[in-house]
Amino acid sequence: MKKPQTENGSNPTNNKLNARPEKVMELFKGFEQSQNLARQIGFILEIDKLKQIWRQTPLLDRSRKENDAEHSWQLALMAVVLAEYAPKGTDLMRVIKMLLIHDIVEIDAGDNPAFSGISDTEQKKTEEKAADRLFGILPDEMAGEFRDLWDEFEAIKSNEAMFARTIDRFQPFLHNYFTEGHMWIEHKIHAEQVQKRSAIIGRTSPQLYKIVELMISDATAKGYLIG
Repeated sequence: MKKPQTENGSNPTNNKLNARPEKVMELFKGFEQSQNLARQIGFILEIDKLKQIWRQTPLLDRSRKENDAEHSWQLALMAVVLAEYAPKGTDLMRVIKMLLIHDIVEIDAGDNPAFSGISDTEQKKTEEKAADRLFGILPDEMAGEFRDLWDEFEAIKSNEAMFARTIDRFQPFLHNYFTEGHMWIEHKIHAEQVQKRSAIIGRTSPQLYKIVELMISDATAKGYLIG
């Protein structure tokens, strides 16, 4: 199982930051509503670690790869900008919440890149355990809401989950295309693999998928993808 890594290779879950939620609870002891606020602040401090989880998607200038916090922020903004391409009746705020929390489990579980070969079953078990711990920092009602949103995103059955997953697939696709196939070429990716991974976009937003099909065709012609 791949461990979550910082840019310099250290493990963000094995440091003194783990004690912060407990320290906050101790500090707030005796104040009105101290437990809920302490747990909320503890969670806010804990998710700072998301900035240390590095993904395989390059920045457009190719200077480095993005981290999970940057990824989640960009997805949330993309959902707002591309809202007109969501299925009719989609609750946009629910989509934004899903996108902001969907990768929080990678603080413990690490990033599982597309085409990595890591077992989905193994990764799912690791992420479930991470969800229990990380969302469990929050007050019970909020923890339940966040966990339900995360489970909904993973199930990909509701309109909101399908649109959130569409955005999650579309963003790295755009980055790969507009970096001239940077990671596709490095990992010798076939057009068929990208088409399969992008299928959710076609089921959710036919208009966006037309752009995907055009770019896959062009990327194959230019040698970014293996035909």
